[in-house]
Amino acid sequence: MAQQNEWRKRISADPAVHHGDPCIAGTRVPVSVIVGSIADGDSIEQILKSYPQLAREDIQAALRYAAEAVNRFDLVSFGT
Repeated sequence: MAQQNEWRKRISADPAVHHGDPCIAGTRVPVSVIVGSIADGDSIEQILKSYPQLAREDIQAALRYAAEAVNRFDLVSFGT
């Protein structure tokens, strides 16, 4: 289980960095940009080329963060 949560160390939300939006730790790259790029069809390799300060594990951490956020989302607010 400890390894499953290693991704959490790669995400930070600091009010002084990018308005407190969740970013890859040590960078100003928001999780939302990474997840949006994947949703738009960009490959991991394309993202790594665009953001050379990132590692593959950072992208995986961003996706895990998004998955956790969705798991906690209350679908009742959509009336389902």
